[in-house]
Amino acid sequence: MVIKKIKHRESSPVAGLKDFHPKIQSILSARGINDVAELDYRLANLISPTQLLNIEFAAEKIFESIQRQDSILIVGDFDCDGATSSAVMIKALRSLGAKKVNYLVPDRFAFGYGLSVKLVEHAATLEPDLMITVDNGIANIDGVARANDLNIPVIITDHHLAGDELPDALAIVNPNQPRDSFSSKHLAGVGVAFYTMLVLRNLMRQKGWFQQNDIEEPNLAALLDIVALGTVADVVVLDNNNRILVEQGLKRIRSGHACPGIQAILQVAKRDINKCQASDLGFAVGPRLNAAGRLDDMSIGIECLLANSIEQALPIASRLDNLNRSRREIEGDMLEQAKLDLESYFSQADNEFKDEKRPLSMCLFDPNWHQGVIGILASRVKDRLNRPTIVFARDDDSEQPIIKGSARSVKGVHIRDALALIDSHNPKLIEKFGGHAMAAGLSIKQKDFQVFAERLNWAVEKILAGNSISDEVLTDGHLDNELFSLSFAAQLKQLGPWGQGFPEPTFDNVFKVANCRLLGEAHLKLVLVKDEVAVDAIYFRCPENQQAQVGDTVVAVYKMDINEFRGETNLQLMIEQLEIIDEG
Repeated sequence: MVIKKIKHRESSPVAGLKDFHPKIQSILSARGINDVAELDYRLANLISPTQLLNIEFAAEKIFESIQRQDSILIVGDFDCDGATSSAVMIKALRSLGAKKVNYLVPDRFAFGYGLSVKLVEHAATLEPDLMITVDNGIANIDGVARANDLNIPVIITDHHLAGDELPDALAIVNPNQPRDSFSSKHLAGVGVAFYTMLVLRNLMRQKGWFQQNDIEEPNLAALLDIVALGTVADVVVLDNNNRILVEQGLKRIRSGHACPGIQAILQVAKRDINKCQASDLGFAVGPRLNAAGRLDDMSIGIECLLANSIEQALPIASRLDNLNRSRREIEGDMLEQAKLDLESYFSQADNEFKDEKRPLSMCLFDPNWHQGVIGILASRVKDRLNRPTIVFARDDDSEQPIIKGSARSVKGVHIRDALALIDSHNPKLIEKFGGHAMAAGLSIKQKDFQVFAERLNWAVEKILAGNSISDEVLTDGHLDNELFSLSFAAQLKQLGPWGQGFPEPTFDNVFKVANCRLLGEAHLKLVLVKDEVAVDAIYFRCPENQQAQVGDTVVAVYKMDINEFRGETNLQLMIEQLEIIDEG
């Protein structure tokens, strides 16, 4: 594992935050917060849905379908954002009076991602009058064209980046499509779905739909727990608008008003519902839902979110938990093989990857790897090398030897732009691709793997334009002794939700290791001492080159946490990096 150089975020106390401790002022100002009003996460402060291009037209068309009681088919995706988007759309439409609402999620292994031609032809057998995509569709030009051939109108709700050509859909709602003026470009798919339903409800209210049909107007805010889950799990930037959505959803969860499915998953994950944080959604609930799409069928996850009672949800949540355990085992086996491949590549058994030995990017492929877990493996290798990484697995359902890749990137390298650059110079090399700045997916011919790996290195070099990928970790500086306290840790938690683009505060200090032991094979439990102040710490998945010993002096990069165990509450540092200082 690369030891990253520590760099402190630039910040300073500001007048608009004068009621906070100076350290908290610095933390917030480093994240662009300069006034306490920017921490006001009331729903009234959400960006108006009408800023979204085509959203009112899309709502009109959906309303017309509901008036006719058409058969509406929601077409989702096989990740957590897709599952939550599907659940939000289904729950909302049913509460608004739609009686014929069904959903379809593509089988990752049979249909691939999005509204493919094969999926449309399968969907046609369900005889829908209208198809609405959630968290997909913006890249599915051929799929929408096939739907048009079959006289099935398609409304796309998506958030992924649009290509040069847009599908010929009835309507497209996507903050990242050309000419859209929505002032936040970071909505997750579930956020777009929620916004669309808000506009639909407003239209129905104006038309007198609820009174005419003796329907109680639904409170769509009741769906915010699901919106929060999808937003956090999809690792979109938590700008102010997304923080409002997430915080409002977390408040519902903590107050006991989460849907039975989320309550059940938190229960099987042994997380305290009353103290639920964004990290619980990201590291406990999201992975269990994602496990269904990775290893089995995401409809399992959607059915959990649609469950009407905790009794109905718990067996499904237990099944998701078992799938997640299987996913971890598969991931562990794949990671071990990847480590062997990397050690062979670098010819260096101590795993110290020097700058001169690291390429600008890394591509890995093994014919035995599981297609559903390559994204997680790509993330692990990316963290290990601090390089853009694409991991490939076989697509056994393709007629010719095709491999599917999942990409994860680092700061400074927009991975979708890299794929687009390769595609523009080598039009036949990539079969298809799509994604974001930090994550993407693609398919290539197996025989082209080596050529593609070389072209990826070339594309990354072009994007960097002479700059280097920085081996740095940003922190909020040192903590003084008096801030190693439960009260300060609690204040930090209350300032959330923390997440992508609004990172949880991270600090660095020099400590002496007073005690340490390995938990299992990879987790390091420590007691660290600074100026006679002792504090517990834990380092999950501690790399071998960072496994400190009693008596060592270390520079620790860490986050603050409150650990509750057997009725006791203690401060605990969550270690992210340990650099052992040679004092000889």
